[in-house]
Amino acid sequence: MKRLCLLLFIVVATTSLRAQPDRFDSLVTIGINKIYNIKFDEAERVFKGVIADYPSRPAGKFFLAMTDWWKIMLDVDNESYDDIFFAKLEDVIYQCDQILKKDEANVDALFFKGGSIGFRGWLRAFRESWLKAADDGRDALPIIYRAYKLNPDNVDVQLGFGIYNYYASIIPQHYPFVIPLMIFFPVGDKERGIKELSNVALRGKYAKTEARYFLMQLYYQFEGNYDKALEYARLLNREYPDNPVFERYAGRISVKKGDFQTADFVFNDVLTKVSKGLTGYDNAASREAVYYLGYHKKLMGQFDSALMYFKLCENLSRKLDGANQSGFLVNSVLYIGNIYDQSGQRDKALACYKELLDIKEFGQSRVLAKKYIEKPFGKW
Repeated sequence: MKRLCLLLFIVVATTSLRAQPDRFDSLVTIGINKIYNIKFDEAERVFKGVIADYPSRPAGKFFLAMTDWWKIMLDVDNESYDDIFFAKLEDVIYQCDQILKKDEANVDALFFKGGSIGFRGWLRAFRESWLKAADDGRDALPIIYRAYKLNPDNVDVQLGFGIYNYYASIIPQHYPFVIPLMIFFPVGDKERGIKELSNVALRGKYAKTEARYFLMQLYYQFEGNYDKALEYARLLNREYPDNPVFERYAGRISVKKGDFQTADFVFNDVLTKVSKGLTGYDNAASREAVYYLGYHKKLMGQFDSALMYFKLCENLSRKLDGANQSGFLVNSVLYIGNIYDQSGQRDKALACYKELLDIKEFGQSRVLAKKYIEKPFGKW
């Protein structure tokens, strides 16, 4: 829900550029690709080189900040990168302001200033600093529109408009509590938003990947079109095979489609990369992988294997969750109880069900726990 609310501000996250010399353009593209493939050290070296060779252009500093943004995206609960990310954005905004004092129609400076304010607001929304996030959204939106008026032929700018139009249209329907914040913003248009995002996903220069990412999310989360969602997930996963966000989406969307063969392949690959220590393939990635592998084993009646995976998921969840129990933990405990019931280990099953009554409810977990306490799973 938090993520959906903050998408209101993503309109300003456009990363468009004007036509640049070939070397500059090539360096920026190389650096962006390294960010998406989670090669942060290499990306930082590229963008530090851009800053050194093109000190008058804000692109280098902006994309250098984006390496920290993706570090945050890999684990949004980790706030250790927040301060350095904010500081880097302030540096971009300052440089853009200096450029705009001399040339108020400088499109690059407008784009990167607006984008920096937008990302700052986005992270503030993640951290539930809602008023500051709303202020950033209001400040950034007219900057982006001004840049668009100066250069309406730039395809990449449609990324921000597309995201805004889509989410500003659907969020009030799903989450009425954000309506008071949205009175300060223009009315959205869902169909127009999808069209704009699709155009960027096909024809964008720098924002193509972001457009595909958001199309994947909206088709998965809101439209219920898992075929389209998986189409974009596969595109992203093929192009950036070491990005755990893209790969995990490919797996979970396959689960939604009931394609467990593909999901098993994806999540086994995730576990392999976890064992290799690839960046972003951490305990959270491992937990999701073993959960879905266990779920499939349970469906196939391979209860010993399912029990092993669910216990792994339970243990990882207890390490990761803290006081705020996750759905992974709740469902794992429930399914472990079910498997114990099916194997005749009633005492162990009852211990699981009783625990579900004392921890956070997820879905119908407490209702089901009471039901299975009354009568063993499989006996209804």
